[in-house]
Amino acid sequence: MYYIVILSWALFYLISSFSSQLPWASCDNTWNTDDCVNLAAKNLTLNRTTLINSTPAATEFWERRVLSLSGGIEEIGKINWEILLCLIAMWVICYFCIWKGVKSTGKVVYFTATFPYVMLLVLLIRGLTLPGALQGVVFYLYPEPARLFDPQVWLEAGAQILFSYSVSVGTLTVLASYNKYNNNCYRDSLWLCVLNSCTSLVAGFAVFSVLGFMSQEQGIPIAEVAESGPGLAFIAYPQAVAMMPLPQLWAVCFFIMIILLGLDTQFVSMEAVTTSVMDLFPVILRREGRREIFILLFCLTCFLGQFIMVTEGGMYVFQLFDYYACNGACVLFLSVFETLVMGWIFGAERMFDIIEDMTKSRPNYIFMLCWKYLTPLVSVVSFVCSMVEYTPLTFNRWYVYPDWAYALGWLLALSSIILVPGWALGQLFAGKGSLKQRWRHLCSPDPELPLTCKQRAEMKETTFTAEMEDLVRANIDGDENGL
Repeated sequence: MYYIVILSWALFYLISSFSSQLPWASCDNTWNTDDCVNLAAKNLTLNRTTLINSTPAATEFWERRVLSLSGGIEEIGKINWEILLCLIAMWVICYFCIWKGVKSTGKVVYFTATFPYVMLLVLLIRGLTLPGALQGVVFYLYPEPARLFDPQVWLEAGAQILFSYSVSVGTLTVLASYNKYNNNCYRDSLWLCVLNSCTSLVAGFAVFSVLGFMSQEQGIPIAEVAESGPGLAFIAYPQAVAMMPLPQLWAVCFFIMIILLGLDTQFVSMEAVTTSVMDLFPVILRREGRREIFILLFCLTCFLGQFIMVTEGGMYVFQLFDYYACNGACVLFLSVFETLVMGWIFGAERMFDIIEDMTKSRPNYIFMLCWKYLTPLVSVVSFVCSMVEYTPLTFNRWYVYPDWAYALGWLLALSSIILVPGWALGQLFAGKGSLKQRWRHLCSPDPELPLTCKQRAEMKETTFTAEMEDLVRANIDGDENGL
């Protein structure tokens, strides 16, 4: 519901990139203030005092032009119609890419998943050829051993892996459900991890080479140049692009890459919800034309809920969603349930048999240890640590949200995770029989699951043994009766 807002910002930046002068590369615009400083200007001499008392042109473009930022979440203000139009355009693109299901999405993803690699390669080569790039790469690769003892570092790293791999949010499960039964999921999982981590590593070179260039141009440490979250994509990198020759070209390449990567994420997120709902109501939604209508209603519902995020106070609401509803603690909480269910209720041995039946090779037993012990333990410890290390959300390091906004944030967080134990308790109380019988029934795999080759062989052997016993018993009875 909130992710596609990022794409509307990226589309606005992409459109702005086709102007003769990048609008975030000058201080001569109507939205600029007297404190504006153009860091892309030639022969600009800066010192620390100047940087503290001024606002870069890229920051003013982001906050005053794109966001039209108000004074706080209490001041929702007017709708930003330009961003709203960009949001509508992204929803239209997204709808027509997924309305026919994985057949249409699969064709689109051939382009949206591969073309960003071309853009990433172009930006990487450009970044590494900039002056100061080596300084940025060294900062990227040189470790700080003392930070290894900071639990927050490990929590952030774990959350990044969960989000990067789309673990525990249903998308991998939904997409894999469209595979053939004998697809080698073992190999696919390995390649997913390798390609994902390699992409993140290469992207780090593309980003930090540019940050090293900015550091050299501005004469300040890289740690003060680096931004996280939206600030990296919409302030730091556009500012760096404005300092390069042919800035429009590199800006277009960068924001096309951002939009295509974001569309991929939006596709699979919506497909996870759509497929899940269709599986719950197959008789109603699997009729011809029903899927398209359902997705249209789903898109409209999400779009109407996003109106508040494209207002002058929308960024404050967006940050609430990002910090509470979609944070790492929620995913860790879900991963605890998923691994406990798979390892202990469905059964790790049963999962091993199924994977062996699919791939004709038995997985390494390290996975069984992970499913039953390591992953649940790490997830629980990480979740508890994230709760202990919790700090209330602030915006731009100065704005403190009111108490009711923090309460709303926690409600958003609970909305992401309470459905799992809530659904389980609802099924427990709605069942028939004693509490123990209901518990045992809910903790048993579905008896209608298809049998593996091993199970079918065991069933045949059992059936054959039973038939032989019946035959022997009949012969004995016949002998006793003199037949």
